[in-house]
Amino acid sequence: MKNNPAFKSAISNISFPESEKINGKSIHDPILSLILKDHPTFCDDDFISVQELNEYRQKYISNYLSTEIGTLSDLEKSVISSLKEDKSIVSIVEDEDETRSFGQRIADKVADFGGSWTFIISFVAFIVVWIGSNVYILLNKGFDPYPFILLNLILSCIAALQAPVIMMSQNRQEEKDRNRAKKDYMINLKSELEIRMIHDKIDHMIMHQQQELIEIQKVQIEMMNDILNQVKK
Repeated sequence: MKNNPAFKSAISNISFPESEKINGKSIHDPILSLILKDHPTFCDDDFISVQELNEYRQKYISNYLSTEIGTLSDLEKSVISSLKEDKSIVSIVEDEDETRSFGQRIADKVADFGGSWTFIISFVAFIVVWIGSNVYILLNKGFDPYPFILLNLILSCIAALQAPVIMMSQNRQEEKDRNRAKKDYMINLKSELEIRMIHDKIDHMIMHQQQELIEIQKVQIEMMNDILNQVKK
């Protein structure tokens, strides 16, 4: 009865049948990297068994899956933390308190009242009462007879004072609009940069996953070929 030839594995020093001998040169690079990580002295001229090679193949696949799961978990954690912290520019812009001086508040109220129907109706009623009381009641012998010089003076004074006050309010409104435009620009710029970063990350993840999936397919094909060779033998 003949003894089946055997060899010793370079990583475990255990004897295996010659039919299970695998040369280091024929091992795929990702699997070889895992073997070298555990056994730095392993070289291309050494031999291991099919059983040991399959263990490292399974270890490679499990490491890839755990790495992908960990990457997804980190992304989920970062999104949740950003939502909790709420550090977006939009929230900062909306939460800013508007500070106005006493003069600015007066100017805003005058501008609001001067540009309303309440002011127009009230002023028309005042003029009608003024003219009617002097013409019909006092018969042009009252405090401001025709041509109503005092009324013209009052209207001129009101117009002279109202115009710069309204301009003050408009200037402050223009300043607010400029600040709002700057904030909108900041928000749009931040959104554009984040979209670019997301695109880059997605492209990187797709390329990385495609390469890893190709490597896993190669490993699975090698395992299937080894199984078929063992069945044929």
